[in-house]
Amino acid sequence: MRIAFKILVFKTLALKIRALKLKVLAVVIILSSFMLTGCTGLFIAGAAGGAASSQDRRTLPTQLEDSSIEIKSMATLFKDDRLWKGTNIDVVSYNTLVLLVGQAPTSSLKSRAEREIKKVPKIRKIYNQIRIAAPVSFFTSRNDEYLTTKVKSTMLFTENFPSGKIKVVTENSEVFLLGLVTSNEADKAVEIARNINGVKKVVKVFEIIDAATTQAEVTELINES
Repeated sequence: MRIAFKILVFKTLALKIRALKLKVLAVVIILSSFMLTGCTGLFIAGAAGGAASSQDRRTLPTQLEDSSIEIKSMATLFKDDRLWKGTNIDVVSYNTLVLLVGQAPTSSLKSRAEREIKKVPKIRKIYNQIRIAAPVSFFTSRNDEYLTTKVKSTMLFTENFPSGKIKVVTENSEVFLLGLVTSNEADKAVEIARNINGVKKVVKVFEIIDAATTQAEVTELINES
C-alpha cells in the first residue's frame, strides 16, 4: 500500500507541474488567438485560467513548493489512521503559508492535525481553521465549489481588480482568501466575497505587500470578517 501511495503522490506532483506549464501555454495561445482573430469570446473564456498564472506574484519555484507541501501534508494525514478516517481536512499552501480547513469531531484531532503537518519541511506558518463538527455532506461540498466559482468569476469581471492574485477556498460556505496583496486589494477582495449570495463568512489569510515596491512585508494577518 505504501508503494502504491508513493507512486500516486509522485504522479500527482507531476500533474501539478504539468498543469502550471499548461496554464502558461494557455495564456500564450489565448492572447495569440485574440490578436490574430479579434475573437473576444475566446479571450474571455480563457481569462479565468490564464489570469491566475500570469498575475501570480509567487515565483514558479514557490508555486511548485506549495504543491509539494500540499502533497506531503496529505500524505502525513494518510499515514495517521485517526486523522485520515476520523476527519475531513484539506490543506492549502500559498507562499509556504499553510491553511487547514475542514472538520474534525474533537479539538484533540484538530490539534493533532496541525501538530503532524508542522513536521512537513518548508512550512513557514500554519493557520488552523478546522471546525469542530461532523464532515460536510456531498451536496455541501458541491455548493462550496459553486461559491468558489462565483467569487472567482465576480473578481475576474471586476474592473481594475487583479483577480489572479487571489486564491479562493470555500469550506461549508465560509470563504478563505489567500494571496500576496496590497491592503486595498485585500479590502476589495473581502468586499466582493461578502456580497456573494450564500457566503456565510469571509476569512482573510493574506500576506500584505507594499503597493509601491510590491515586496512582501512581515505583516501577516488572518482576520475573520
